[in-house]
Amino acid sequence: MAIRVFNVFLSLIAMLFLSIPFCIVWILVKITSPGPAIHWSKRIGQKNEIFLMPKFRTMRINTPQLATHLLGDGKSYLTPIGSFLRKSSLDELPQLWSVLKGDMSLVGPRPALFNQDDLKELRTKYNIHTLAPGVTGWAQINGRDELSIEEKVKFDKQYLDQQSLWFDIKIIFLTAYKVIKRANIQH
Repeated sequence: MAIRVFNVFLSLIAMLFLSIPFCIVWILVKITSPGPAIHWSKRIGQKNEIFLMPKFRTMRINTPQLATHLLGDGKSYLTPIGSFLRKSSLDELPQLWSVLKGDMSLVGPRPALFNQDDLKELRTKYNIHTLAPGVTGWAQINGRDELSIEEKVKFDKQYLDQQSLWFDIKIIFLTAYKVIKRANIQH
């Protein structure tokens, strides 16, 4: 319960302070590529239930719904500002809505795409699917895009075993540090 209260409180504060950058990113996405500013992606949520997760759109319209590393040349699908949005993690801002709604937590395993059966299977095997997915997570700050699925699940399991409000706070601070450094981001 304390983690949920923390999630709602921090999300509301973040939405307030980030409202101007949110509007600026919205406008930039709209003027640099055709289509909606926000992409609603089908993701695997808590207990393997599918939910729609919002992100600022970084990929061109009609990009296949696959993990970026499976697209071949993923960079060719990026919008003109897509790479910047991903490297700065500004594309993640709309996920605060999912935190408020209860589909996500600020910290947890990153939500897999609906068709990432290999990741879903491993997370289910280790009971990681019982956690709400997070805007950031232990795997995110320990390698992000550079981790294999097995390594991600190892970090997700460590998070499951150590989950606490203080661990979440530590992960949030480490995430801010990694974002500022732009560490472990491939696209």
